Amino acid sequence: MERPWRKPPPPRPSARPFSSCVLTVVLPLWFSSAWSSSRISSSTVDILSSISSPRPCSSAMANPRRFLISVVTASLARAVGEGPQAAPVQRELPFHRNAWNCLRNGREGMEGINSWVWIPETCGSEAASPPKVGFDPAAFLSAMRGRRIGFVGDSLNENFVVSFLCTLWSADGDARKWKKKGAWKGGYFPISMSLSLTTALWQPAEGLTSGSKSEVKGFYRVDVDVPADDWANVTSFYDVLVFNTGHWWGPDKFPKETPLVFYKDGEPMVPPLSILEGLEVVLNHTVGYIGREVPRRTLKFWRSQSPRHFYGGEWNQNGSCLFKEPSKKTRQLDAWFDPRNRGVNKEAREVNHLIQQALQGTDIHLLNITYLSEFRADAHPAIWLGKRDAVKIWGQDCLHWCLPGVPDTWVDILVAQILHDLGEG
Repeated sequence: MERPWRKPPPPRPSARPFSSCVLTVVLPLWFSSAWSSSRISSSTVDILSSISSPRPCSSAMANPRRFLISVVTASLARAVGEGPQAAPVQRELPFHRNAWNCLRNGREGMEGINSWVWIPETCGSEAASPPKVGFDPAAFLSAMRGRRIGFVGDSLNENFVVSFLCTLWSADGDARKWKKKGAWKGGYFPISMSLSLTTALWQPAEGLTSGSKSEVKGFYRVDVDVPADDWANVTSFYDVLVFNTGHWWGPDKFPKETPLVFYKDGEPMVPPLSILEGLEVVLNHTVGYIGREVPRRTLKFWRSQSPRHFYGGEWNQNGSCLFKEPSKKTRQLDAWFDPRNRGVNKEAREVNHLIQQALQGTDIHLLNITYLSEFRADAHPAIWLGKRDAVKIWGQDCLHWCLPGVPDTWVDILVAQILHDLGEG
């Protein structure tokens, strides 16, 4: 669920020496294809929210921690209680990214955007005015003492991590910026843990301007069997890893004039692969590498795709997302996201199909956030990007999310699953 980020309590001395728990994001250039259904499979890790026990709805939702609810059996409703925290608090956050700080940037309707919450359908009539729920960041910091969390992914995982950092910041007044060497960003939480964000590619795509017989001017090279050092050399450092990729695997990013060319064993793959075919190969290599090289004790997740909401065209074709309300009907979602309709936002379900296939038989859990996020066309930064001429240069941002916002729900899901799997729930 979306929630305001409160000011942290006054600084206090740590009860014991710092022991790190790291969140790291690596920008992997990895995979893509199509869901067989828009709904989430009950056999996957499709956790929506955490609740303390299966007691009556109101009392259970008041103490969110242990009981895990599938989004398939939940519905979207407005929450009661206080609205978003005032904008000055957002300005004080040490981890925020300007383009996602929609409150500070004057995004219209933020109170309404942050009033929506997922609730279990079993709540019945109580669902008309559900309380806001979320995990206890102080309790989580305590439970994760001495453990490290790493994120390996793209800018949507950065969106995810910033939400996580800002939520935990509300529980630790001594928190400050910190990152492991090679990481993109992160935070130091003296109470119990450190969080860092790293970006990298499976193997960074190289723009080739000249070269040998296997290198032709004007394309981007991806070695399907070579992981990037940025993340491959540090996986043993983490107790929890969260992977994602997919948003760079599209024809709008790599048109025919400057295509991706896939290499294996140092040579171009013959016959040449399409983007989706290459994505599938890279995904399988990635999952295989994780299985061989990442310790079995490490708790591993793969986050499903975050849906885009461009209406009327691609990001570079005046696509827009100036919506004031969430989508309400599955039929409406299918019009946007079903690959059979060939819309501009179809890639989330295309990617998810290959993710699901690649993860079969592995110990990597699917963290499925796609379906619940598909409803939220109203929750992107859109034109409120915090910089003059940003929209003129880049177009509206209908890909990333306002913060506070939708990724706060992802954090609730992830925290519930981590505590459950580590026996802390």
